[in-house]
Amino acid sequence: MNEKAIICKDLTKRFGDFVAVDNISFDVSSGEIFGFLGANGAGKTTAMRMLCGLSYPTSGEAAVAGFNVFTQQESIKKNIGYMSQKFSLYESLTVRENIRFYGGIYGLTNQELKEKGDELIAKLNMGNESKKMVGDLPLGWKQKLAFSVAIIHQPKIVFLDEPTGGVDPVTRRQFWDLIYDAADSGITIFVTTHYMDEAEYCNRISIMVDGRIDALDTPANLKKKYSAETMDEVFYALARGAKRTAD
Repeated sequence: MNEKAIICKDLTKRFGDFVAVDNISFDVSSGEIFGFLGANGAGKTTAMRMLCGLSYPTSGEAAVAGFNVFTQQESIKKNIGYMSQKFSLYESLTVRENIRFYGGIYGLTNQELKEKGDELIAKLNMGNESKKMVGDLPLGWKQKLAFSVAIIHQPKIVFLDEPTGGVDPVTRRQFWDLIYDAADSGITIFVTTHYMDEAEYCNRISIMVDGRIDALDTPANLKKKYSAETMDEVFYALARGAKRTAD
């Protein structure tokens, strides 16, 4: 994990007099599972939008998959995947139709769409469900399908914005198996989560408070630094002084 998938230096976003993201600096290695944590209002959503090429920074520097966030936003979008808590699937389309639709957006050829689609459906054991409407699937299956679609084009980085919200612990753990598989294949994982037990699964985590990164290290080192037994305790130690309540 020597090559850097994300490089961020003094990145700042202002809205008038309000500083949403305040001079944050960090980097993420290729193939790393990087947790990006923070309470509501910490600024993590704004930061993620800049890194995904959806919002221009006010100042600072950042490169994602080797592309500049100021001048190469379209190239960034082509080299990343994205999944939100709402999964971004079309519920009125079938499983296979969703795969074809998103694969087409990501630029896969018809042959690649068929091959990748067959491979994905087999991996998820969804052969009997491939012609079902996504809206009729259980929540956990929608979640796993949405993640698989987000990386169908083998992006360099996938951004996961609270991807496990609202699902049961067993399904969350199964979802993390998919994350590990993706990281093993060389995809960098950038994930936000409100579940502190999931922070333990990350190689490193950062914790934002009021627009700044107040902590960045491995879960083990952070627990040691804050004399904590769990990441919950670390998070509360940092977040209890936060002044903001909404992003």
